[in-house]
Amino acid sequence: MNIGVPFMLNPNQALNDLAAHARKSLQDKLKVEASLVAAAPGRVNLIGEHIDYCDGFVLPLAIERYVVFAARPNDSHIARIATEGRETVEIDISKEQVISDVKWSNYLRGVIKGFQDLNYRIPGFDAFIVSSVPLGAGLSSSAALECSFATLLEGLVDTVLATRDKALLAQKAEHDFAKVPCGIMDQFASAYGKENHLILIDCRSGNSELVPFSDPSLSIVVANSNVCHDLSDGGYATRRKATEDALAMIGKKSWRDVTMDDVLMHEKEMGNVMFRRSRHVVSEIARTIEAVESFKSNDFSKIGPLMAGSHRSLNHDFEVSCDELDLMVEIANEIGFEGGVLGARMTGGGFGGSTVTLCRTQDASKIAETLHQRYLEKTGITPLIFATRPALGAHLLS
Repeated sequence: MNIGVPFMLNPNQALNDLAAHARKSLQDKLKVEASLVAAAPGRVNLIGEHIDYCDGFVLPLAIERYVVFAARPNDSHIARIATEGRETVEIDISKEQVISDVKWSNYLRGVIKGFQDLNYRIPGFDAFIVSSVPLGAGLSSSAALECSFATLLEGLVDTVLATRDKALLAQKAEHDFAKVPCGIMDQFASAYGKENHLILIDCRSGNSELVPFSDPSLSIVVANSNVCHDLSDGGYATRRKATEDALAMIGKKSWRDVTMDDVLMHEKEMGNVMFRRSRHVVSEIARTIEAVESFKSNDFSKIGPLMAGSHRSLNHDFEVSCDELDLMVEIANEIGFEGGVLGARMTGGGFGGSTVTLCRTQDASKIAETLHQRYLEKTGITPLIFATRPALGAHLLS
C-alpha cells in the first residue's frame, strides 16, 4: 500500500544524494545535525500476483528508490518528525501509542508500538523524512516508510532485530494502526532486499529465499501508468472471497495442494467467474515456480512467455488489469526482443498502477523513452518510468 509521504525527489536521484538532502532538511527545519540516517526501499513484484493470500509464491525485488530518515536524539521523551508539505508531528514516546487523526503518522506510531511491545525504551529524537519512492504506483512506499523507521529505531536503541522480525513488526504496524490488512510481501521485500537478488517468498510458510539476479546485462523498467480506477464491486475483496469460496468447493486446505485437474473437475459447479479466478491462482503459482528455476539456471528464454502468461491471466481470468496497463504492456511487447525487451506484465494489485518490463540493460533507457512517448501519445497521461536493478534492503547509512 502507499501513503502520502508528501515529498518525492527526482526518482533518478542516488541514495547518497537523498540522504544528504535529508540531513540538510533536518538542519534547516529542526535546527539539528543528523547522527543517524536510515533507508529502506520500495519494491516491485516480478511475477506471482494475487496469490499471496492463496498460499502462493511471490518474486519481488527491492527497487533503487528509498524512504530516508535523518535523525538525532534530543534528550526528551518527544519524537519530532518533519517532512515537506506537512506540519511537524510530535509523538510522546513515553506513552503507549494510539491511532492519531494525523493519518500518515499512524504508520510511525505503529512501529513505535512494536518496539514498545518488545520492551525497548526509545529516546526522544528529531527526524526528517524524504522519499524517492513514487507514490500511488503500487511500489510500497508505506512498507518502505515502516521499514526505514524501524531501522532508525534500531539505531536509536542500539539493537538489530532479526530481519524477519523487523518485517513482521512493520506489517503489524500497518495492520493495527493504518488498518490495512496487507500480506507479507511488501515489508519482506523492503527488509530482505539484496543487491543482485530477487526475493522468493513462500506465503504459506512465511519463509524467504534469495534468488540470483546477478547478470549485469539485465535490468527492470518500472512504468507507473499514473491511473487508478475505483471498482464499484469492491475489487480486491470480491476476488479474494471468490478464491476462498472456490477452495472450499474443491475441498482442500490450501491452494498449494490444488491441481488444474481439481479446478477443471469443479468447473460447472463453480460457474464461469469462480472458475477463472481459480484457474489464475493455480497457473500463477506454477508460473512463479518455473520463473524461479529459470533465474537459478540463467535460462532467461522462458521468462518472457511466463510474464506474458501472467499478464493474460490477470487480465482475462482475474480481471484486475485495465486499458492503460494493457497498453503499456502492449507497447513493451511491440518493442520486442530485438529492442531489448525480454518480457512485460502488470504488477501489483491492478486497476491501475505499474507494469514491469524485464530488459537488456543497454536498451533500458531507450525502452523507457519509447514507453513514455507512445503511452503519452495514446492516453494524454504522463507516466513515470524508471529503470532499476535489485537494491539493498533496509539499512543504516554510515
